[in-house]
Amino acid sequence: MRPNALPRVLLAAALLPALTGCAFGAYISPSTPLERALNGTYEGIGVGGTGRVPYRLILYVQEREGRASGVITNLESRKAYALSGKFQRAGQGGSIDVNLYEDGDKLRGTLRAQIDGTKLSGTLRTVLLGRELLGYVVNLDKQPEGGAPANVPASPAPTVP
Repeated sequence: MRPNALPRVLLAAALLPALTGCAFGAYISPSTPLERALNGTYEGIGVGGTGRVPYRLILYVQEREGRASGVITNLESRKAYALSGKFQRAGQGGSIDVNLYEDGDKLRGTLRAQIDGTKLSGTLRTVLLGRELLGYVVNLDKQPEGGAPANVPASPAPTVP
């Protein structure tokens, strides 16, 4: 073998996994069973100082990092808030302690809740001038994947010719 052929052979051997799509750790699941069970859309009612308010929460938890993120929408006012914060596993579910943001950086509320199976229950508080004020007790149910949201018809209304 020629003296400069060995580095080429080693280089080709090192690039082989990258060129064939093979990678170390390819069999590690990108999400845990708990994450798959908890991630998704939740809908329900919050009851507080202004009465009953319908909410939709799209939740994404990362068990390994202890993080929760998503979007919560007040279905009455159609205002949506990004949420970000902590997730902690507890039994078959967990707890979240997240902040709600409007326009990406304006703190507008907090949500502290427990998730048990398909039920999320906790307290949502609005934030004004850095203080938690109005509180809502929220009870949300996880919606089945691929299903239409509860307040939207599954098919369009029939038209009359």
